[in-house]
Amino acid sequence: MISGIFIILMMILFFGVVYWAWSDRQQPTFDRMAQLPLEDDEPQISRGDKL
Repeated sequence: MISGIFIILMMILFFGVVYWAWSDRQQPTFDRMAQLPLEDDEPQISRGDKL
C-alpha cells in the first residue's frame, strides 16, 4: 500500500517537472542557456598584464 502511494507521488512529481520544463515561461531561459556554449569567453587579465 505504501509503495503504491509512493509511486503515485513520484509520478505526479515527475509530470510536474516535465510540465514546468516545457512551459512557455521557461522558453527564454532555456534559449539563453542553449546559446552559452557558442559565446566567446571574456578575455582574462592576469596581474602581470598591462592594459
